[in-house]
Parts: sequence; C-alpha cells; structure tokens
Amino acid sequence: MKHIFKEGQNPNRPLLLLLHGTGGDENDLLPLAEMIDPEASVLSVRGNTLENGMPRFFRRLAEGVFDEEDLIFRTNELNEFINTSAKEYHFDRNNVIAIGYSNGANIAASLLFHFKDALKGAILHHPMVPRRGIELPNLEGTPVFIAAGVNDPICPQQESIDLKELLETVGAQVEVRWENRGHQLTMSEVQAAKQWYEHLFE
Repeated sequence: MKHIFKEGQNPNRPLLLLLHGTGGDENDLLPLAEMIDPEASVLSVRGNTLENGMPRFFRRLAEGVFDEEDLIFRTNELNEFINTSAKEYHFDRNNVIAIGYSNGANIAASLLFHFKDALKGAILHHPMVPRRGIELPNLEGTPVFIAAGVNDPICPQQESIDLKELLETVGAQVEVRWENRGHQLTMSEVQAAKQWYEHLFE
C-alpha cells in the first residue's frame, strides 16, 4: 500500500496510523499527527481502491451503503500491511493508535470490529458502523474517541450512537464528542481528540 512512514523522536510513544477520507491521500492527516503527538512515529496509508479517481479504503455501493465483501477484504489487507510494516520499520505492533477521518475512520472501526489486537486505541472522526449483525471481538479496555457532527448529512447521528453502543458491549471505553457542524473536520474536535489522547497516553 502507498504510504509514508515517519520515525518519531520517542520510540515509546504509540505509532499513529493515519487513514484519510474519500479523495484524500497519505499526506492529508500528517498535520493532525503533528498536533496530537509530535514525538510519535507515523504510518500514513493511502486507500487501495478508487471511486471516480478518488482514493478510498474500500468500495461502496451508494452513499452510506458499503460493499461488505470488499470491506472485509480491505480490512484484512490493511491489518496485514500494519503487521509487515511493524517488522520493516521496527515499531511495536501492539502500540498502534489509528486516527481516521470519514472513510478512513470507517476502515479503522472495521479493524476494531474484526481483530481483537489490531489497534491499541482509535480516534474516529465522523465514522459510521462498518458492519451490523456480526459478533465483535473482546475489546475490553480499548479506548476509542468518536467525533461526530450534529448536522452531518453523510453520517447521521444515529450511526455514531450505534457505533458507541456496539463497541461498549464488548468492553471498549468510548468517548463521543459532538460538534454543532456537518461532516467537516473541525479544529475544535481535533483539540478535543488531543486532550483525550494526552489524558490516556501521557
């Protein structure tokens, strides 16, 4: 997968896995990583599928309707890529925090839904429920931060509420930050994510 790896100053900090939104690339979220933990190593990945020329992490059939078969395949592919990257770049595979926006947040949530140990935690900006009606792994104590827009036309409020409840049923510790905005990534939600992160990982 196309990516950027940036070694951090402090190898004991979590590795930040950056996952862009539709039409973005591996450069998009680098400023977020710098804000949230300037000492951390970064693995920023570009999605492997295209929608009208725009990179995504998995296909969708329509707005808000995921191609479930492709989602499962791409989730496995991304997890395997993190595994091989950990060996190549010598970071701790058990110390990976995902930061995802929109489509990137959805694939990060899918990692949580499919693998017990894929992520140590996650910051999900404007995510949706990746899959419904499946048994989730035990995520006891896994911290998850969700930022959601009250007026988000792409990701309805109920999606964030359902995602929180589904993760909490398997033990994840979920905090939701509501913004009185739409689908855009706001500075205030990034600052809230930074505070959440520092409280957990300082």
